Amino acid sequence: MMIDLRAWGPGFVVTLMLLGVGLSDARAQRAATGPPDWPCVQRLIPELAWGTMWAGPSPEELDQQWWEDEEVGRVVRFATSRETSRDDAIKRVHEFVEQIANGPQAARERRLTLLFAGLFDRVNGERSRIIERIRSASRGQLSRLERVSEMVDDLEVMRASEEASASDIERLQQELHWEQRTFEMRQNTLPALCEKPYLLEEELSRMVGAIRAEM
Repeated sequence: MMIDLRAWGPGFVVTLMLLGVGLSDARAQRAATGPPDWPCVQRLIPELAWGTMWAGPSPEELDQQWWEDEEVGRVVRFATSRETSRDDAIKRVHEFVEQIANGPQAARERRLTLLFAGLFDRVNGERSRIIERIRSASRGQLSRLERVSEMVDDLEVMRASEEASASDIERLQQELHWEQRTFEMRQNTLPALCEKPYLLEEELSRMVGAIRAEM
C-alpha cells in the first residue's frame, strides 16, 4: 500500500525525514482509528462495558458496594494492585471463588457479583487513566513535532542570511538536536504504552472467567 506523502504536507515530511521516523510507523499511526491525539494502532475504546464480559446478575442492582464486603475488598485491591503479578492476581481470585463455592447459591452469586464489580471498577479506572496518559503523550509529541518543524524553517532562514553568525547557527542546531532526541525517545515508548490498556483488559477477562465458572 503506497502512501501519498503530499497529503501529509511538505513540512511534516521533511520533519519525519529529519527525525528518522520510519514510514511504517507513520502509516501505523495514520491508520489508527479515533481522535487525532490517539497514536496507537489499536482501536480506541475509552471505557469498557461490563455487559460485554459478564452474564451474571447486574452489578448495578446490588444493594451493597464491593468495598463494603471487607473480604471482597481485600481480594479486589490485591488482585488489581500494580505490585501484584498477573499470576498472583488470578491465583487469589481462584482462591476466593473456591472458598465460597460450597455456600448457599444466592449468597455465592451475590458475593461473586460484588467481586466482579470491584475488579471491573478498578481495572476500568486504571485503564482509563492509562488511555489519558497515552493521549497526553501524543499531544505532547504533536506539539514537539511542530516545534521541530519551526526550528528547521528558522535554521534554513539563518543559513541563507548573511547577517546570522556561525555561533547562532550552531546554537540552533544544538537545540534542534536535543529536541529531535527527546522526540525520538518519547516516540519509542509509545508502542509499549499502547499495549497496556489491552493487557489490563486481558487480565480482567481471565479473572472474570474464574468467577463465571462458579456462577
